[in-house]
Amino acid sequence: MVMHYILFIAGVACLIAALALVLKPKWVAAVPAFIGLVLMHYSYYIDVKTATLIFWGIAALITVGLFYLSPSGEPDGHSSSNLYVGLTAMAGGMLGILTAPRVMVLGVVLGAALGQLAYSRTPAGKWMLSPSMLFWRYFAAKCLPAIVAVSIVCIAIMGLVID
Repeated sequence: MVMHYILFIAGVACLIAALALVLKPKWVAAVPAFIGLVLMHYSYYIDVKTATLIFWGIAALITVGLFYLSPSGEPDGHSSSNLYVGLTAMAGGMLGILTAPRVMVLGVVLGAALGQLAYSRTPAGKWMLSPSMLFWRYFAAKCLPAIVAVSIVCIAIMGLVID
């Protein structure tokens, strides 16, 4: 019984660390998010299907590859786009959970895209024009890891709330 509590607390700590890494990325946020989801699954507080764990595990591995293949920052040295993308992805995920759990990932994707679009309208993000190919490359390099991490965290939240 004590082990269930330890796994649950460790899982929650990993999920919180993942959200912090979405906002201030030092490493891939999807890895601690996935570890947190697995720990919470083995604590028996949430029940995640095996296919779901395999899918999001592969997605987390893909984001690790994206992290190592992507440039390490923005052209002007700012990192404020992480706040725009991360906060709007979290808001989109929460709105997706409230609307219908089936559309949660869509809410995260739309939130991240709107956050990047909002960032491209600021003076710091003016280098990224919204309909350009650079916009979509930046979306793939920076928003997809945030989308995967926030989606995994939202799956854990749904498991706690719905079960």
